[in-house]
Amino acid sequence: MERWGSGTRFGALVGGLFGARGGEQRREPPAAPGDQAGLHLGIGVTHTQYSADHGAPDATRRAIDLLSAQPMPQNQHLMGWGAENPEPSPGHYDFEALDERVALMRATGGIPVLTLCGAPDWMKGGRKGRTDWARLEAAPDPKHYADFARLAGVVARRYPDIRHFLVWNELKGFYDEDRCRWNHEGYTELYNLVHAELKRQNPQNRVGGPYAVVDHEPPGDEDGSPDVRGPWGALDRRSVAAIRYWNEHKAGADFVVVDGSSYTREGHRTIPDEFTATQKFADVTRWLRSETRLPVWWAEWYVEPPAEDGRACGRDGWSEQHRTAVQATAMMWLAVSGAATAFYWNPQRPGSDCPGCLWRSIHLDGGGHELPMGRLLGRFAREFPPGSDFRPVVASAEAGARIQVLAGESAVLVVNTESRRVVARVDGRALTLAPYEVCWLDG
Repeated sequence: MERWGSGTRFGALVGGLFGARGGEQRREPPAAPGDQAGLHLGIGVTHTQYSADHGAPDATRRAIDLLSAQPMPQNQHLMGWGAENPEPSPGHYDFEALDERVALMRATGGIPVLTLCGAPDWMKGGRKGRTDWARLEAAPDPKHYADFARLAGVVARRYPDIRHFLVWNELKGFYDEDRCRWNHEGYTELYNLVHAELKRQNPQNRVGGPYAVVDHEPPGDEDGSPDVRGPWGALDRRSVAAIRYWNEHKAGADFVVVDGSSYTREGHRTIPDEFTATQKFADVTRWLRSETRLPVWWAEWYVEPPAEDGRACGRDGWSEQHRTAVQATAMMWLAVSGAATAFYWNPQRPGSDCPGCLWRSIHLDGGGHELPMGRLLGRFAREFPPGSDFRPVVASAEAGARIQVLAGESAVLVVNTESRRVVARVDGRALTLAPYEVCWLDG
């Protein structure tokens, strides 16, 4: 069995991605281009509870203009994360909030995507006509799997221009505590019913799963899979088992979808460091492509370990420059490893404290203005669209320093991974990079 990632060193050139440390550079062949037939959507964004649709009029307009300036695929959940309960009681629908989000995606020119999660309360043991948001992440009861599939069909008919559907989210509610593993059998049963209904509504609908969390353990941990590993650690055996079961027993799929972070499942450690750890996204993408023979979608990816005090959206000690530099490196790995689509989980909040947000909160004076992560996401989507050819580039950095470089046809992205100023040379151009600077050069 091939071990994905076990022989790859950070510092390698992968289809145009250089890690130059003190002048060193290595290379390996680029990933083979995938089928672009409506499945390779590139970098996009997921709308969450707060987005660009409700706020001060001027601020809302600015945020909408930002989304429109560089149209990207946009993902919205069926229930929660900005949408209300779509079917509070059997046969009685409330699509007002979801209609607004779909209208936002259409108005800003993005390719609309729906994640079919969560389930109305009456499908999971709750009362008809009531919504207990504390149970948003509960899975539907098996006796209601067919009801959830039927609801998916209603949604597909309501939005006939939406062609891409993710089935459920992170296997929420499907963990089997007694067996200490995922109930991948139950999820796959639900998935197959939803898949059949969506294809019945329109054979051109594109459906993917299992939206499993690809957690990982530190190197040498007994819970790590021997098949998917790298300097960052090894995938949790339970995640690997869930993906393999779904892949073997699925009725069909147009793409495989996962989410994950570059820090460990327990302890939230980035090994051996926060930049090297992002190689995980490439190693897992390559394994998924080999395992499933499907385009790989990342529904979410994360690089910042959560705050120790558990504050919502909090992060420990990372400046926006540091955060954006690590995110840029993660996106480089996603691109060169052949990830077809990847959605940035938009962490917008109503207040001013919002690490990694795309724009200043539209609930504040002067809201809607672009923030560093918004600039990075939009520029990356524009310069490295699906099907981009990445070219080799000569790059070096002063002794003891490390930079990351990704070169396309018209632009070169350079990231200083150091917390100090670094002198480097890229494509024959001398650069002085500020700490954690993300720099764009003409190709």
